Amino acid sequence: MKLKLKIWRQKNAVDAGGMVSYDLEGVSTDMSFLEMLDTLNEKLIMEGEDPVAFDHDCREGICGSCGVVINGDAHGPEQTTTCQLHMRSFKDGEEIIIEPWRAAPFPVIKDLVVDRGAFDRIIGAGGYITAPTGSSPEGNSTRIPKPDADAAFANATCIGCGACVAACPNGSASLFVSAKVTHLNLLPQGQPERTTRVLDMVEQMDAEGFGGCTNTGMCTVSCPKEIPFTSIANLNKEYRRAVQQSNKA
Repeated sequence: MKLKLKIWRQKNAVDAGGMVSYDLEGVSTDMSFLEMLDTLNEKLIMEGEDPVAFDHDCREGICGSCGVVINGDAHGPEQTTTCQLHMRSFKDGEEIIIEPWRAAPFPVIKDLVVDRGAFDRIIGAGGYITAPTGSSPEGNSTRIPKPDADAAFANATCIGCGACVAACPNGSASLFVSAKVTHLNLLPQGQPERTTRVLDMVEQMDAEGFGGCTNTGMCTVSCPKEIPFTSIANLNKEYRRAVQQSNKA
């Protein structure tokens, strides 16, 4: 395929940045999106130009570091991670616009690379357990109702890619926070911090400058792991419960 690419180029965090157009030929439909970017970068290096910086690691859809906005959609036209998106999702001669995540808490470092340290700080505020669980217990030794186990697993699949923030018109991180809170608050090991966890994580989310949730649902539509929208309702429920518990104390 022949493609016309418009890519956000920004030298560093203080540079104004802007869109730059590139023509790329010889793109196979079997290439992943990141392989296409690799091909472009090989061309740029051969021409003596600076390659496009983009974040990636596993290329298997499990680390979440590869996220970019493609033609206005977080991770592109398919509900998957950018690294698992293939060029057969595009047409010969198509123009593809590639941008970094657009959210104030995710400042651009260079080109398509953003600093998602805000997510790390939210996790540090409460996304953990302190129970001394020791080695991994036998699967059936701790009895957990199946609906709770299923819901915990569904939310544990969150990879923290930030697509929910990029897709939300408010730049909200509610889906990310709700996935972490729901996952841990449903399990017996997460009960000691159940009250402080949600209070501390929501407080940190607000401190990082993420917007509020207005239930547009764009977050779960773009989520590559399909975190359920009901998790946000559960976050609100857990937060109200935690506020009541802290007031009683």
